[in-house]
Amino acid sequence: MKTGIHPGYRTVVFRDRAAGSAFLTRSTAAGDATVEWEDGNTYPVVDVEISSASHPFYTGNTRVVDTAGRVERFERRYRR
Repeated sequence: MKTGIHPGYRTVVFRDRAAGSAFLTRSTAAGDATVEWEDGNTYPVVDVEISSASHPFYTGNTRVVDTAGRVERFERRYRR
């Protein structure tokens, strides 16, 4: 591997804004702010909008979309 071309791989805290949860992992993402973690160390924090803690697929809060009504409306509008 070439030296100096790869981003740094470090321990980072990802904080989910929607769910209010946070998790510690390793990433190349760099956060501007820092947070003190449960182990007493300070890590950079990256705020995300959606994670597995708030995504509808993982939480089971999926919404059912009325596709039949949309298809019928489309066919009425563009019927030849």
